[in-house]
Amino acid sequence: MNIATISQRSVVAVDEHASLQEAAQLMRDRHVGAVVVTRGDAGHTRLVGLLTDRDLALLVVAEGSSPRAQVGGAVGQAGGKGLVAISPQASQAEAAQTMREAGVRRLLLIDGQGRLTGIVTLDDLIASYADQLGDVAAALERGIEHEVERDRAADDADAAPVLVPPDLAVSWRRVFEP
Repeated sequence: MNIATISQRSVVAVDEHASLQEAAQLMRDRHVGAVVVTRGDAGHTRLVGLLTDRDLALLVVAEGSSPRAQVGGAVGQAGGKGLVAISPQASQAEAAQTMREAGVRRLLLIDGQGRLTGIVTLDDLIASYADQLGDVAAALERGIEHEVERDRAADDADAAPVLVPPDLAVSWRRVFEP
């Protein structure tokens, strides 16, 4: 399964000159944890960074500055992380390895023509792996059910009635019945 099948196709972008408050509101309104930071040059838009909700929180809390002083700053000055991208045709394992090696939780999907086609998050990968593990568990459970059914059928076939001759049945009863 390639990574494009679990990616989010709709990527939220913000211009590098937008305020941090605008970026935060956009994240809140679109229910996303990151926005792609873009730069428009003569009608051509380039991707220049990725700003996450964690970046915003750390900017205010870790720097120890007033949130009001920070929210007016421009997205481009916030030092949004560099972009880490992968082909939409890459496997989930390749995406997980790329995230691990780059130390990121989000990957942009860039096609062969250099177009942004989606974004995949660590949460997307975890959800997909959880679904796959659920399928494996269901297959295992179903396999066990088949074994039990097969064993019962074999036991039933082996448990054919034993015919006891009438004269032996009478002596049997005398020995074992009071």
